[in-house]
Amino acid sequence: MTDYFHLDASPGQIQAISTLGLAHLGDGVFELMVRSWLCLHGKATSKGLHRAAVRYVAAPAQARAAERLLPLLGEEEGDVFRRGRNTSPHSVPQNASRADYQAATGLEALFGWLWLQGRTERLNELFAVVMEEEECR
Repeated sequence: MTDYFHLDASPGQIQAISTLGLAHLGDGVFELMVRSWLCLHGKATSKGLHRAAVRYVAAPAQARAAERLLPLLGEEEGDVFRRGRNTSPHSVPQNASRADYQAATGLEALFGWLWLQGRTERLNELFAVVMEEEECR
């Protein structure tokens, strides 16, 4: 039985997944991390949890997060981010610019790629950088 909480996919398995597939998975990983962070830090009431989560997972917020992370990425991580960012979106949400949406897709692809490798420690490191400004609020 596959343990979907502790993945360690082979490089071949990961290579077979499209960039949009990585971004789709990474979107879920990032949102789960945001939701966990919100609950653990008491940042929102039960009524406002969804609204609070959306504030962090919307494309403009993810684009700002990507800017903070880019200098910290290794070569391979940067390649995955750029591959995700350079994917042509079929549509762009109204609340985001095309550039923000593409940067968000890059961030999501990176998070999906790391998740598939079981690199949760690295995910936590990057997520901590994204959320460190929020710790002060």
